[in-house]
Amino acid sequence: MAYGVLKAAGVLVAAGALGIGGWSFATGWHPAPSQYPLQGLDLGENPGAIEWGTVRARGADFAYLVATSGADRRDPGFEANWAALPEAGLRRGAVHLFSLCQLAADQANAFNAFVPRTADALPVAVDIGFRADCTARPDRAVLVGEVQTFVRMVEAHTRKPVLLRLTKAVEREYQLSGAIDRPVWAIGNLFVPAYAARPWRLWRASDIRRIDGITGPVNWNVVAP
Repeated sequence: MAYGVLKAAGVLVAAGALGIGGWSFATGWHPAPSQYPLQGLDLGENPGAIEWGTVRARGADFAYLVATSGADRRDPGFEANWAALPEAGLRRGAVHLFSLCQLAADQANAFNAFVPRTADALPVAVDIGFRADCTARPDRAVLVGEVQTFVRMVEAHTRKPVLLRLTKAVEREYQLSGAIDRPVWAIGNLFVPAYAARPWRLWRASDIRRIDGITGPVNWNVVAP
């Protein structure tokens, strides 16, 4: 009886150790720099305090920050983080979270009014996904036209081509990557994504990576070689 209890306890301890080890590996994993030399992160809204120098020392070459969402939301931490990135040696890019419930022209005007045009900035990324605060599902032709309007207006402001960050669910329903000729930022934890109509330019390879300098998980990305 005692032997059986001890054996069961040993199995549980071993399983726990394996679970901890597996989680530690998953949160520390990123694609090999030998295959993808340029790597960096993107952060969601309101990311909190960040030690950008530490982030740079841990291997990040660039960072993308959410600037605006829809036509009426500005990220309160964007300006301070935007200013801090060059000082830390990181290239910087801005993200707009596109709303299916608001006009693209209003969203582009909100973005252009908030994000300055800077020569060192990476191309703007427009993130298109289904969000909890918007249940609208426009016809494909309508959405394609709206995204094209946003792209045209933002590119006139930044003078650089916009990146399309497309979730798999949106791409499956709307096939935006085939309709809008712009570089694609694809999403796929651990596994290389292949759902877009053209090869990806950026790949979000993990949304659970943890690195020094940031509290909580970060989205880790690589640039196509």
